[in-house]
Amino acid sequence: MKRLVFLGSTGSIGTSTCKVADDIPEAVQLIGLAAGRNVTLLSEQISKYHPIAISITDPNAAKKLANDHPGAPEVYCGEEGLIKLATLPEADVVLIAIVGTAGLQPALAAIRAGKDIAVASKEILVMAGEIIMKEARKHGVRVLAVDSEHSAVFQCLDNRPSESIRQIWLTASGGPFREKPAEEFSNITVKQALKHPSWEMGRKITIDSATLFNKGL
Repeated sequence: MKRLVFLGSTGSIGTSTCKVADDIPEAVQLIGLAAGRNVTLLSEQISKYHPIAISITDPNAAKKLANDHPGAPEVYCGEEGLIKLATLPEADVVLIAIVGTAGLQPALAAIRAGKDIAVASKEILVMAGEIIMKEARKHGVRVLAVDSEHSAVFQCLDNRPSESIRQIWLTASGGPFREKPAEEFSNITVKQALKHPSWEMGRKITIDSATLFNKGL
């Protein structure tokens, strides 16, 4: 049984991972959950998974959750809350699925507390990959790739010497505008950009996919 702290449990990767946990309850226990603003879904997850601690960005939302679930989990908020969850003594793995830079300090805190980290947020590896990997080696923990693209690369490279790799190609759906002529791009609407042909995701990652900015990361 792996005890998992989940930073970003209400996003698209978060809800997908929760479904996986539902399928293998004998292998995974969700003991910590963190969300940005989705109080309603986080509250439902608290009732379903009974974590020992949760965190949410907004202090007022944290108070509401504490009132709605008296005597249940410890309730934290902000960056401090993420770090508290990431360093829970009971945790075996910390899964980081937070958009942007917010996952960096919790990731480092988890590593320094001796936790394996599973990374679904490319941003923290782009801006601080060298630091993260150095700390992981220092503390003897694993950095596991979760998101589709870098998980695929991770599996392809597993146990292969770096000198045997000439190039790495990232695949892409192309988003909703792959076949759209460039001269029509100035007329694209937000609604069109949010209609991904393959995946249902959060608004930011859907826009990043439509512009291919996520490939730049």
